[in-house]
Formats: sequence, structure tokens, C-alpha cells
Amino acid sequence: MPLFACDLHVHIGRSASGRAVKITAARDLTFENIAIECAQRKGIEIVGIVDCASPTVIADIETLVERGEMVPQPGGGLRYRQAVTVILGAEFETREEGGGLSHHVSYFATLEELAAFSEAMGRHVTNRQLSSQQCGLPARELLAITEAHHGLLVPAHCFTPHKSIYGACARRAADVFGDGWERIPAIELGLSADSFLADRIGELATRTFLSNSDAHSLPRIGREYNIVELQAPSFEELSMALWRKGGRRLVANFGLDPRLGKYHRTCCQDCGFIAVGPPPVFVCERCGSWNVTAGVLDRITAIADYPEPKPPAHRAPYHYQVPLQFVPGVGAVTLNKLINAFGSEMAVLHKATMQELGQTVGAKIARLIVLAREGKLPLQAGGGGHYGKAVTEDTGQVSLPGL
Repeated sequence: MPLFACDLHVHIGRSASGRAVKITAARDLTFENIAIECAQRKGIEIVGIVDCASPTVIADIETLVERGEMVPQPGGGLRYRQAVTVILGAEFETREEGGGLSHHVSYFATLEELAAFSEAMGRHVTNRQLSSQQCGLPARELLAITEAHHGLLVPAHCFTPHKSIYGACARRAADVFGDGWERIPAIELGLSADSFLADRIGELATRTFLSNSDAHSLPRIGREYNIVELQAPSFEELSMALWRKGGRRLVANFGLDPRLGKYHRTCCQDCGFIAVGPPPVFVCERCGSWNVTAGVLDRITAIADYPEPKPPAHRAPYHYQVPLQFVPGVGAVTLNKLINAFGSEMAVLHKATMQELGQTVGAKIARLIVLAREGKLPLQAGGGGHYGKAVTEDTGQVSLPGL
């Protein structure tokens, strides 16, 4: 079966009319621009856009369908210019009885199902126009509403210290979803975790792991993505892959080394020190303060069933990557040169040889790209909302501010 590159968590900054959807996202991050970026630069063949329940976004989608720019795909999804399939999604924030907040993405096969879901959620949010709205419902009720409209729910960035199942709600997802946990095929790892960390929690052995970008700008699309094996790029086929049915499956995760994530280690909110000692660390190692933001590594270590990962037989390999624009020395001009030479960012990251890269951008940058590809760039862990850093012998410590 064919293989497809898939990123299922991309935000919309503005509607085509200019109305805000995701306040913290870039203005040029529109529904159509996402499809164009995936098709022309990123090499992403299936993209999940997670703000499609916004009424103005629904209107944008309807316009594109009427113009023939977006065509409903057999099996669900919208096909853009025969180059990329858009999976329609909606992210909402839930609240448990104890106050824990978590984010979840509901995916739908058709615009009609999405629109009906949007209407239903309008009874639970104050502003349906905006992204990731608090709905005031526990996660199991959001799951029920999603299923009533034939959707598929995936818990988002599951381990981050703010607004996630394991980071802010419970030690086990089954405690949050109850019987509904068995109807959830996959979880999203988030930028500060990877498969090796998640496979220390026993209840996740039967789940598919997704590595998605959670992009808030066009260049960030594909900073994490998945390779899926499908008969065709559609919602139905993707759902089968998440459930691992009919030979469809997720065959690889490509993601940041979790040390580059903003919440990998515990960070002191008083002095800013990021933990370096053996996890779990929940008290500042420098000043002794308990006023800390817990790190993903520290949280997982504290709640893990196993001291080492126990991956099931179906677990896809996890490959570390540093997106091109965050490789030291790769600015906008160099990035465009690489994409023009090799066709897409995916081709540069995974197909171009050291020699081919060197002929295009020189030996120094070619070496750094290959080191990033192989997961060999030395890194300093991030935490407390601060991204990690790459360290190279040529440039010293290099912050990755746009990550």
C-alpha cells in the first residue's frame, strides 16, 4: 500500500475574511494557505486542520468547495488540487470535576458532520468563532458528542503540564474517559514527549501514537508528522490506520527530540532554573522553590508503570528530527534554495544525500542537516515554556526561537 506523510494538528490564525480564529497563530495561517503550504513546500499529503468548527472557517470551506478548489474525497476528507487531503478537525478544552483541564481534537469525515458538531458544541461554548474554546464538559461527554456526529476523538499533547490528560487531569486516561477509553484509538504525544517515554505507561500499549506539529504558523507545519500506510488518503482509511485494521497502519513517527520541547524538564518559576538532575524533579535544584512547572519527563517518570519503555509489537519506530528552519545556519534564503533544489522539506530532510546537500548549500550546513536527521545534534533540554537548544561546535549554543 502507498505511504503518506500526515500532520494532524495544524491551527488556523485567521479566516479568509480576516476574522481571528486562533489569537496566538499567524495571520496568514488560513484554511487555504495551509493546504497550499502542505502541497507546494512541505510535502505533507494529509493534514488535519483543528479549527474547522469555527463558523467563519466553515464558510471558507464551503466557498472553496463551491469553487471546486476543495473536492470531497471518497471515504471522507477534502482533496485540494489532487495534492493534499484535508481532514476536518476541531479542538476543544474540557474540564473534569476536580478542575483538571485537557485538550482534545475531534475529526470528521464530511463538512456536514463537522457543521452539525459545531452547532451542537455551540450550546457549550461562549464563542464558537475562536479556537480551543473551553466547553465546560468533562472529556467523556465531549467524546459522546463527537461519536454522536460520527467523529473520532484523539487526546491532544497528552503529557504537557497545562491542559492535557496526563499532565493536568489524572495519572491514567481510563480514569477520565471511563468505558470510553476503549473507543479512542490514538493519542497525540506532544513536542516534549516521544514514544519511548509514553511506552512506560501500560494502558497506552494498545494505542497508536501520533506525532503532530500543533503548528501556529505556516513554517511550523510538519515539524512533527507521521507516515501512514493507506489504500487512499481519506478519513476512512486514516481511521483504519489508527485502529490498525485491514493492513492500514502508522509505520513511523517523525518528531522533535523531546529535549527541544518547551516542557521537557521541570522549570522553576522563581529563578528560571531548568532541572538537570535525575527525574523526577519537582523542587528547584538551584533555589529550593516548590513553585515549579513540572516537566514532561519528570511527570512521566513519577506516574510510569515501567522504569524503561515496553513497546508493543505494533509500535512504529520514532525518528528524531530538527526541522530545517531550526538547523543552525539555515535561514529563509537557504531554506528556499533547498526546497527549490529538492522539491519539498520532506525530500531535504530524508532523501537528499550529504553530497547533494553540500552541492546546494555547502559542506558545513549539509553536515548539520545530516546530524539533525540522525538525531546527533547535541541538545540542552527545555522547560517551563522555553524551548530546548541545539549546541554545535561551530556556533556554540543556538536557541531555536521559532520552534
